[in-house]
Amino acid sequence: MAAPDCTPYRPRCPQTTPLYRLVEAHYADVRDRWEECFEVRYGFWRTFTDKAVGAYLDCGILDHGFARVRCGACRAEFLVPFSCKGRGLCPSCAAKRAAALAAFLREEVLADVGHAQWVFSIPKMLRPYFLYHRPLLGRLCRAAYDTAREMIGAASLDGELPVPGMIAVVQTFGDDLCWHPHVHALVTRGGWDCAGQWVPVPFVDGEAAALVFRHKVFAFLQREGLLSEERTRLLLSWRHSGFSVHTSVTVPPDDRDGLERLARYLLRPPVSLERLKVGEHALAIAYAARIRLAREPHAVSEAVDPKDFLARVVMHIPEPRRHVIRYYGAYSSVVRARRRHMAPAVAGPPCTPEPPAAGTPADPELRALRRRWAELIRRIYEVDPLVCPRCGGAMRIIAFITEPRVISAILKHLAAKGLDARSPPGPNQRHPAVA
Repeated sequence: MAAPDCTPYRPRCPQTTPLYRLVEAHYADVRDRWEECFEVRYGFWRTFTDKAVGAYLDCGILDHGFARVRCGACRAEFLVPFSCKGRGLCPSCAAKRAAALAAFLREEVLADVGHAQWVFSIPKMLRPYFLYHRPLLGRLCRAAYDTAREMIGAASLDGELPVPGMIAVVQTFGDDLCWHPHVHALVTRGGWDCAGQWVPVPFVDGEAAALVFRHKVFAFLQREGLLSEERTRLLLSWRHSGFSVHTSVTVPPDDRDGLERLARYLLRPPVSLERLKVGEHALAIAYAARIRLAREPHAVSEAVDPKDFLARVVMHIPEPRRHVIRYYGAYSSVVRARRRHMAPAVAGPPCTPEPPAAGTPADPELRALRRRWAELIRRIYEVDPLVCPRCGGAMRIIAFITEPRVISAILKHLAAKGLDARSPPGPNQRHPAVA
């Protein structure tokens, strides 16, 4: 059988990436000198950071365990190392998490209506409050939703307050990885009234939305006792408030692929490996500005202190079990659960968005499909890792290897044969059994 005309899957080699080399070289020094050098700018040291960084350094390393993938037709075989599934640090796991989120939103949450990306920003003077009181980031998301609902209600023509759907993600990093908490949200371009009828809203005034958002942020900071009346008056006296709400990015109802791409963008990782350049022994690094890199791909970037840059990176690792994705309005978990329970018994139009089109698998099948490693690879890199590049047959995972003795024996056997354990054999290459 002829080999298929497809791009073979080549697993990553994490040790060669610039971020891995930077973390491996400087993390211990950054941790030991945090209180002395970085605490004033980047907040208190958080003890869970050690575990998150350790998991990242083990991610994608065959020595810590792997899965065996074999072709049922020609017996070709390769190994897939385990991943850390961490948040906020590992670019590979972040990309897979974003792909899984985008697939979930597209298939189970988002209705067939127009959507817009709303970006809520706050002034620099208020950002330290959220650095030292991170639970307030959830309140920031709630203020963003309340703003969106009020603005959509004010723009609706029938005077009723429709309920929009909103998925909000807190991003704490700016272009240079400095602390910059803001909210990226995917919001319906309208809402549903009490009768379940869709009420479209084609335009929302961003400047008016920024004023409403400012009022709500001031209100909850004052209730927390963090913002004094004097500082509030100072902020209100500014000609440019520092608050902004952008709603210019829109997606039409029929562009499901564009909606999935936008949903994936919401959960992008802080560090872009394309923008990061690390010199020999990680003694000098450069991080290109996003806008400059887009305009001048070969432009020389300015040098950055490696330890200071790494301190900025670990500052953005979220706390364990702390939600970074929030669902509001017609997209909230309560409303979606109520829709599922009431749909079989209630006739007529629902008061929440219609489920995805018929023909998609049932919920358990969708969840299993999204979790599959191969499906995430297909969504991110547009290659199929379970198609044998030698014969075109279907490959499948046959075992998970976790015993250190067995791991060592398999890797030594492959090294003695001069084979790359990560990559599937080519059309003319024979892969020996590694049992």
